[in-house]
Amino acid sequence: MNELTHLNQQGEANMVDVSDKANTVRIARAQATVTMSEATLTLISAGKHAKGDVFAVARIAGIQGAKQCSNLIPLCHPLMLTKVQVDFKILPQTNQVRIDTLCKLAGQTGVEMEALTAASVAALTLFDMCKAVDPAMIISDIKVLEKQGGKSGHWTV
Repeated sequence: MNELTHLNQQGEANMVDVSDKANTVRIARAQATVTMSEATLTLISAGKHAKGDVFAVARIAGIQGAKQCSNLIPLCHPLMLTKVQVDFKILPQTNQVRIDTLCKLAGQTGVEMEALTAASVAALTLFDMCKAVDPAMIISDIKVLEKQGGKSGHWTV
């Protein structure tokens, strides 16, 4: 197992120095799932929710979340993202919405945290907009699906 890179020799938290790392194109894809009642899924799928287009609002929230990642997660580097994509797949057989995110940049550090933050914030926004009609929703399966670029190369689930 690799050493923890966010600790200095005294065991104190520090931001990793990436200034000597090569600039490469880096991509990460992540996912989250929101399980809800059949009635709620039908409501938002048909665009009939009283709060409007739930998916449009959650998409914007996910994009904003990725852009704010370094403000939310201690020791994350502020990144110049060149692409953030948030997509929703309705899974009627399980009463779920799957959120798929992609973050991309040309830089010196990866974008996994940004992709995870985009998926998480989009899921939280879906929950927030629908909690009045379905407070028992479940957010789950937040995970990285793929990482490309950098020294460690390409990784996928």
